[in-house]
Amino acid sequence: MPKSLVNQAKSSPLETGSALNLKAQLQQKKIKRENRQKFFKNLIPALVVGLIIAFPLAAFKSVLLAAIAALAIPVIWLSYCYPLTALWLFLIYMPFSGTVTYWIGNGNALFQLSKDALYLPALGGLMQRCWQKKQPIWVVPALMPTFLILIGFSLLTLILINGQQQWLIPDCDLGNPSGQALHNANGDYLIDTQGDLITGACKSGIPIIQGLLGLKVLIGYVPLIFCAYYLIEDRQKLNRLGRLLILITLVTCSLGIAQYWLLKTGHCVGTRGMSGVELYQASLEAKCLVGGSLLYSPEQGQIRLPGTFVSPWHWAWFLVGNAAISFIVTFCEQSRFWRLMGLLGMALVFINAVICGQRLALALVPTLIFVLLILTGQFANFKRFLPLIIVLPLVLFIGFSFFNPSFIQERINSFVDRWNQAPPYVFIQQQFSFTLAKSKGILGQGLGTATNSTRTFGPVFFLETYHPKLLFELGFGGLFLFMIFITHLTILTFKSYRSLKDKNLRSWGSSFWVFILIIGYFPYWYPLDTDPVAVYYWFFAGIIFKLPDLEKMQIENSDVKIFTPRKKLIRSRQEKSLST
Repeated sequence: MPKSLVNQAKSSPLETGSALNLKAQLQQKKIKRENRQKFFKNLIPALVVGLIIAFPLAAFKSVLLAAIAALAIPVIWLSYCYPLTALWLFLIYMPFSGTVTYWIGNGNALFQLSKDALYLPALGGLMQRCWQKKQPIWVVPALMPTFLILIGFSLLTLILINGQQQWLIPDCDLGNPSGQALHNANGDYLIDTQGDLITGACKSGIPIIQGLLGLKVLIGYVPLIFCAYYLIEDRQKLNRLGRLLILITLVTCSLGIAQYWLLKTGHCVGTRGMSGVELYQASLEAKCLVGGSLLYSPEQGQIRLPGTFVSPWHWAWFLVGNAAISFIVTFCEQSRFWRLMGLLGMALVFINAVICGQRLALALVPTLIFVLLILTGQFANFKRFLPLIIVLPLVLFIGFSFFNPSFIQERINSFVDRWNQAPPYVFIQQQFSFTLAKSKGILGQGLGTATNSTRTFGPVFFLETYHPKLLFELGFGGLFLFMIFITHLTILTFKSYRSLKDKNLRSWGSSFWVFILIIGYFPYWYPLDTDPVAVYYWFFAGIIFKLPDLEKMQIENSDVKIFTPRKKLIRSRQEKSLST
């Protein structure tokens, strides 16, 4: 063979490879440039519109309201244009929204809805993208019948009950010949002399808006199933989610410990020095470092810490949710480093469950971990289980050594005393009895009438358990349909994760499913109305439905990897033959 041909054969693959590499780099630079231009093309008009609206608000209303408008409009528009990025930011921002609301927003109601400025536009943008690409929006068609029936019944209650209260009942300020209307000290709630809500006499607030907000609280986060399905595009995104959530756990729980330490050392006063009932009630004036209202009167044995959230019970549910997240990362993550981070996160969650003063967290965090160990079969995974029984107690011992050991015993004694004085099962029975005595009609009292977050738009009953709350608002029909929907979701997610063959993905699915099983039927307080558990519940369901697709993608990619070395071997043999 002539030397020129030999040299050409030798140099051709290298030259071709370098040319392809250069072409790929140029293409990547072009894509980045186009993406940057597209971003500014979307950002600049939104900023202009925000500033146009902000200037008159600053002149005639308030500077804070103007700043909210100037920031909110670009955020909403960019969330719509970049829905997947907005969903990641939504997961990051949500645990810190309480701190932003009360330290920057001064408790403004608009700041309390700020997380939805990321979620709702992202939902709309993602739906439009799927519509354009002809991708399915109903990612779980089997779930649609029970969901649509629930929506139909809820809309019936909204129209017939909330609508009747809005348009057929006279306003209280116009007078009421049929009876005397009273308000509470704040003028927010319409009550009678026995402290019961007056229904049918006159209306206070805006019942139809209250009902719409109640509907949003009831089913507003269900579309997160759809969002999670498209957000977790591959196995790497699943790992990224777990690592992101455990980082959030480490940061928030560290801030929770710092909050307690500042209160203990006197840098924050808390509710010490107050008198009367103020010694036993959480107060925004006592907030410390992060979060909202807190209660810290150690002389009276009263401690309720909010962590980074708006209130102590939000923080308690966050700790419950993150007990499951830290467990998942500890046992499902393939990286040893991130498994150790998950174990550290679990320890910090345990510490905060003790020092926060909420008996819900103190009881449910260890219970949830134990149930997860049993139902997911991780007891048999000795290599993963051994660090839990060795490292976790060591970390807990080091952590609790910074606190007075008598404080730990005091928290346990307080939990036992409160349980004996007011057992949760007795309290739940009382809530059901109260609701049954107050219930009227098959459609309930109206959406939002027992949802605490809707009190701005009308009077509400303060019910502290979820199922009596559903019974009060939607009647027996609504409660029955909601439980059918939850049960249907639990069955479908169970079938989805049980179809997996990959052991690691199956561990992810089983852990998520146990969380869904416990939270969906948990009767005490109202987890499905509370951030972030209400978010994690529907989001994790979407991930479970995505796992079979991830397994299928992994199998297809593994087939490519199997044949790729053989192709390289054949090509190298051909090049060798050309050179000879």
